Amino acid sequence: MTRLTYPESLTFLYGLQQLGIKLGLQNIRRLAELLGNPQQNLKFIHIAGTNGKGSTCVMLESIYRHAGYKVGLYTSPHLVSFRERIQVNRTPIPKDDVSRLTGLIAKVIQTHFTQDNSPTFFEATTAMALLYFAEQGCDLVIWETGLGGRLDASNIVNPLASVITTIHYDHQKWLGNTLAEIAREKAGIIKPGVPAITCKQLQEAETVIRKVASNVGAPFFQAEDSLLNEPPIKDAKLALKGPHQKTNAALALLTVKVLMEKIPVPIQACVQGLESVYWPARFQILKLSQNQIVVVDGAHNQSGAERLMETLNLEFPGQKPTFIIGVARDKDWEQILRLIGRHAQTVYCVPLRTSRTADPLQLSKLLQEEYPQLHVAVAGCFREAFAQCANSPLVVVTGSLYLAGEALEFFGAPGLPEPDPLDLNTWANR
Repeated sequence: MTRLTYPESLTFLYGLQQLGIKLGLQNIRRLAELLGNPQQNLKFIHIAGTNGKGSTCVMLESIYRHAGYKVGLYTSPHLVSFRERIQVNRTPIPKDDVSRLTGLIAKVIQTHFTQDNSPTFFEATTAMALLYFAEQGCDLVIWETGLGGRLDASNIVNPLASVITTIHYDHQKWLGNTLAEIAREKAGIIKPGVPAITCKQLQEAETVIRKVASNVGAPFFQAEDSLLNEPPIKDAKLALKGPHQKTNAALALLTVKVLMEKIPVPIQACVQGLESVYWPARFQILKLSQNQIVVVDGAHNQSGAERLMETLNLEFPGQKPTFIIGVARDKDWEQILRLIGRHAQTVYCVPLRTSRTADPLQLSKLLQEEYPQLHVAVAGCFREAFAQCANSPLVVVTGSLYLAGEALEFFGAPGLPEPDPLDLNTWANR
């Protein structure tokens, strides 16, 4: 195969999306083996959960990086560029490396797999991450689960610790309709003898996690927010806003503590890491002018929306924002809208740039029926909706990381790589 350009690489990878989601480890194990099993030369902290996975990942990454380690970070989805998914010391993978590694992976897929059993987009991306982190000689990789845990491609690794963030309802189509079923899939990342670390959970989920850890002989640890009251951590100012981020920070700190003998970390690195962590689209505040603030938050399920409203009330007490919302139709958008309707001054309903989008007319109809006094409008896209918000002192963009990425690309928000070409950077590809 001739060397691919960066756009050609994305075209190949996104072309694997037509295969959909295939839960199971057979393909990724075979693909990794054909590529030399790069995961065997790396150390991982594996993170699963419903909400808080990404935030906990970047807190851990920041702490270990400030301790002087070379840290790989694997997360999904991306906001404006595929390169965000694979980072070393918070530097996204270069385009040339995406092209080179895609060419290698494509050759293996075309030689050793049929169209019927071809690896998916996420499996190919996971293989790329393993190759890149091994090439870079990372001391540690913070490794986020894609969907679920037990059958997720990320579960190919044998980590130093298995970390489970808050579990709530999401992705029921694949993970089950009860908290116990969802927790069982998430707890599938727990390995024999490997510390299982979680935060305070709803009882139904906690019971399952404890049982899975016990069954495989994994030491069980549970973080309490009181960890943040110990000096000098108690004086640290968390960079990520919201009470829920204290739970994520406590979970990250407990993980560092449990692994201290294997990966020593000075306490000051914990403080510096928590104070400087950057994670876009998680209650990200953009001050556009003296008269207007925009909050971008990727809340896409009921629990995430509840955390958003709680943080809004703390950061902007007494204010009724203008909301711009777009959601995927496979999410529990009715509950998200009901929460927003109670707090909003005005709501603009917009489509996402993906075939998965919910119809904004449906969103508008529900809001108008349940909140007849609320001003509700439909716009053709985010840009069109925001153009109507010139006189709104507080605008909140939420409902999906898809929409958050579109907004941050529009605003040119700092800390993100150059956006991918627009024809490739659509949310149908994420």
